[in-house]
Amino acid sequence: MPRPSGFTYEQRPEAGVTITHHGRVAGTLRGARAEKFLAEVESGDAQLVMARWTGAYKHGNERTARDHPRNRR
Repeated sequence: MPRPSGFTYEQRPEAGVTITHHGRVAGTLRGARAEKFLAEVESGDAQLVMARWTGAYKHGNERTARDHPRNRR
């Protein structure tokens, strides 16, 4: 499974965090969740943390599903 990539985050003045993936907004966090996210991003792999927080990471079965007969049109 490839490592997550393409994620960025921006800290907003109103104590919020906006997470984007390839330029599209993937999630917005405010308050205590934003603080927890920032602490986790600083202590670990930022791309993996952002992918996990947004739920936008691959599960490994996309290729199998694409090759299923009902999806071959």
